[in-house]
Amino acid sequence: MLREDRYRKRLGLGQDGNNLVMLIAILAIVFCIFQFIWLVYNLSDKDLQGFYNNILNWFTLPAGFQKMATRPWTLVTHMFVHMDVWRMLGNLLWLGAFGFIFQELAGNKKLIPLFIYGGLAGGLLYMICYNTIPMLVPTVPSSALMGASSGVMAVVVASTVLAPDYRIFPMINGGFPLWVLTVVYLIIDLAQLAGAKNSGGEYLAHLAGTGIGFMYIYHLRRNRDLGAWMNNLFEWLGNLFNPDKQNWKKTARTDLHYKTRGTQPYKKIPNITQKRIDEILDKINQQGYRFLTEEEKDILKRAAEDEEL
Repeated sequence: MLREDRYRKRLGLGQDGNNLVMLIAILAIVFCIFQFIWLVYNLSDKDLQGFYNNILNWFTLPAGFQKMATRPWTLVTHMFVHMDVWRMLGNLLWLGAFGFIFQELAGNKKLIPLFIYGGLAGGLLYMICYNTIPMLVPTVPSSALMGASSGVMAVVVASTVLAPDYRIFPMINGGFPLWVLTVVYLIIDLAQLAGAKNSGGEYLAHLAGTGIGFMYIYHLRRNRDLGAWMNNLFEWLGNLFNPDKQNWKKTARTDLHYKTRGTQPYKKIPNITQKRIDEILDKINQQGYRFLTEEEKDILKRAAEDEEL
């Protein structure tokens, strides 16, 4: 069979190439690493302040621009760092729920760029607020941001804007629209922030994630993929460090045209060209098989039949 079947299997939980599973795994692994280091400090009777000063502060985002300039990587690393187990579990659960829906609706490759954009926007707005709002300025030296909440907020909002009437739990009276689950998430999120110390900056960071969710879908509906360059960069880096790895699109091209079982390597069929097949495979990779038109599905079916000749 043609490679769209292999691609659709990748979207299943636990399958290779599922960006949602990979993102959740990264968050969980980073959390376990920091918890292990914290435990080592704790058991060795060292001052735990040393853990925060020598380890954690190098990965969380400081509120001051000058301090951040000495560790610019924290603009990215802060969104993967958690120290509170309940906040961590909450982010994973909500990311899993809304990320699965978003991935099903928009395709596998758009989730991670959306999450990163949300985290970056949240971090930047966090620093801007702490350096411009008078009541927050005195707390700049002692404030830092960590956690995936801004990125998760971007995924939640993007999923809801993309399909607000998407039905969840369909076995219960036909299900509930997605926006209801979004309201529940917002209530829980605001309640958690209300009980946190110096949470004003985090409120605004989450607001930035909300804006990113709206903006991403706005451009996506106009056929502008804001995460395309990021996915191309990830693919380039992957190929750079794995020179023997072939991407599945190139494998499909080889299987379809250069490894046929007949005497001729390519059988010419009206309306089926290599360029057309590549365009369809790119569309599957970016948007998902369900977004193909009937004509595109027919072309793939005819190409698969030609492969079996």
